[in-house]
Amino acid sequence: MPRLLAAALLAGALCVQSGTAAHAEALTLEQAIAKASEGAPRLAADQAAIEAARAKRTQAAVQPNPTVSVTGENLVGSGRYNVLSQSEFTATYSQTLERGDKRQARTIYAERGIGVAEANAQVTRLDLAARVERAYFDVIIADEVAWAAAYRLKVEREMQAEALRRVRGYKDPLFVETRAAARVAQAQIDLDEANRRQSASRMVLASFWGGTGTGIEVSGGVLTPVNSPIAIAPADEALAEATLARARAGVQLEETRRVQDYTLSGGVRYLRGTGDVALVTGITIPLSRFDRNQGNIEAAQAERRRLEFAAEADRLERLRRLAGLRAEADAARLRADSIRTEVMPRTVRTLEQVRAGYRRGGFTFRDVQDAADAIVEAQKLWIAAANQWRDLQTEIDRLSGRFDVSAGGETEQ
Repeated sequence: MPRLLAAALLAGALCVQSGTAAHAEALTLEQAIAKASEGAPRLAADQAAIEAARAKRTQAAVQPNPTVSVTGENLVGSGRYNVLSQSEFTATYSQTLERGDKRQARTIYAERGIGVAEANAQVTRLDLAARVERAYFDVIIADEVAWAAAYRLKVEREMQAEALRRVRGYKDPLFVETRAAARVAQAQIDLDEANRRQSASRMVLASFWGGTGTGIEVSGGVLTPVNSPIAIAPADEALAEATLARARAGVQLEETRRVQDYTLSGGVRYLRGTGDVALVTGITIPLSRFDRNQGNIEAAQAERRRLEFAAEADRLERLRRLAGLRAEADAARLRADSIRTEVMPRTVRTLEQVRAGYRRGGFTFRDVQDAADAIVEAQKLWIAAANQWRDLQTEIDRLSGRFDVSAGGETEQ
């Protein structure tokens, strides 16, 4: 698998060759995101939220239940009003009549809630893709670091062998052998740590789909230029618009509640004294003397305005952030490329020249150390630049919606 540090360390260019297991699972970034999206708990939770919103819409369209009441009068009393002798019974059926298009406004508000839930699910997908992308890049960088650590250990052992020959030939003092052994030990420690991080990065990536990370190999490079969209993610815009639409529907809903509902009733009354049955009817009309729901209407209107201003501010902030991130990401990538093409080849060549001179007795072991340390320092600078580019590119892809399926699919590298 092509890597980014090896050739610069080996021959003055940057193209690492890393061994791939015979049965390794090769993954592209898009495949990793797709695997993570299958059965992700957060996505399942969002789907449940959508189903709940749809159920609320069903409930919102239901009209109020009617009521049936039975009233008994003169059941027990004194004199001729003994037990049930003069009793009267009234059975009434009542139905509330919603006025002011309350049910329609309630249904529209619930429908807007579905839009919010669906848009929120798309945003969750983007957030998940960003976390997977970062973990994917972590695997690539960890592979580079592990390869560089292995290369350093190889060089330190060669330097140790050269130092040992000179010490045994009484051309260098004994402490040179001790120093060379200490450098080999430190290089071994660094390699062990790099291998552990390499394994851990794969476990983190595979954890997004419940895997163990064993046998995973990734494809592509961490500094590959990406053509991300130049606008902010459609899913973020859709969520903001859905939230605003629900707030507007909330204002309409509160306005309908200022109109009072009527209750119509009708029934029959049984008069025991005469054995007659009489029809009874009624209507209940609330008086809008005190409560016209004005406070709730004003609160809903204020909330709508708040969301409108917040959405616009957030949109502008995302655009500003996106513009700044692109410049920073380009700078980090160019810095890493310069280290790869300008610095690394020279440090490798310098070490070869110093080692050749050391073998002839023209340089000291400290000179060889300094040349080897320059390679390590260049590696650290490249890793720092690669990590910065990873962070910036991941945020760019999240803000621009590179993996926003609502925008018509994933954008290829």
